[in-house]
Amino acid sequence: MTISERPSKLSLPQENPGVATVLEYLIIKFPYIDAQVWQQRIADGKVHYHDGSLVTAQSPFQPQQRIYYYREVESEPSIPFKEAIVFQDQHILVAYKPHFLPVIPGGIYVNECLQNRLRRSTGIETLQAVHRLDRVTAGLVMFSKDPDSRHHYHRLFATRQIHKTYQAIAMTDASDNLVGQEWEVTNRIVRSEPRFCMRVVEGEANSHSVIRCVQQLGRAALFELHPVTGKTHQLRLHMQGLGWPILNDDYYPKLQPFTADDYSAPLQLLAKQLEFIDPISQQSMCFHYDGELSLPETG
Repeated sequence: MTISERPSKLSLPQENPGVATVLEYLIIKFPYIDAQVWQQRIADGKVHYHDGSLVTAQSPFQPQQRIYYYREVESEPSIPFKEAIVFQDQHILVAYKPHFLPVIPGGIYVNECLQNRLRRSTGIETLQAVHRLDRVTAGLVMFSKDPDSRHHYHRLFATRQIHKTYQAIAMTDASDNLVGQEWEVTNRIVRSEPRFCMRVVEGEANSHSVIRCVQQLGRAALFELHPVTGKTHQLRLHMQGLGWPILNDDYYPKLQPFTADDYSAPLQLLAKQLEFIDPISQQSMCFHYDGELSLPETG
């Protein structure tokens, strides 16, 4: 059994969903966790309030209370790839995240994530990611070090003042001369089924990417991608929509059966550059990961 080193925080909603106790709310909030598991966690003192006092099985539901609990998994995988710090100052830290490592805890990962690794290696307990990358995507992630200035960096992403550059590899028709061509993709992306997948539907566009082919080697092509918006799986769906799904994508165009991670075949998507005006210093900042995706030799 692996238990998270730090508690997860949950704010009870303003509107009561029809429960009498905190326990009842946790059971309906997390339907994939057996009710007996929550009962045992509470009995073991692993659920508490903001002031440290323990939640009991009879604790009443009170709107907007903050609840803290420790996530548990039977067996947590260890990801055999290393992160690297690219830059840090008083306010932020930028790090390279390897393929397969989540940014924050989730699912079967409670301690093995980039945020917790960096907290351990730097000793900065206040370190918090201000944006996300998919677990299977590699590349640059920005963290806030100072809670007092954190909102400035969150706002950069919320107001699209961060210019992001990605690389991706896809298989194309070797007879097509794509190098130098550029595509602008706009469409509407919504949640699909299962819920961790997304899909494109008719309607007002909520996603926007600019994509350019920079190199071809046989059927393999290297693309430079600039997401203007930041919808979940946006670049993966936009590449698929152009007819070139990203190499080793297990979700698109068709969801593949769940298997253990194949570390020899990561998704060929890399968050390569972050560029912005620092909201505090007003200096132009540009962080670049030196690693490259390598085109495979194909016929």
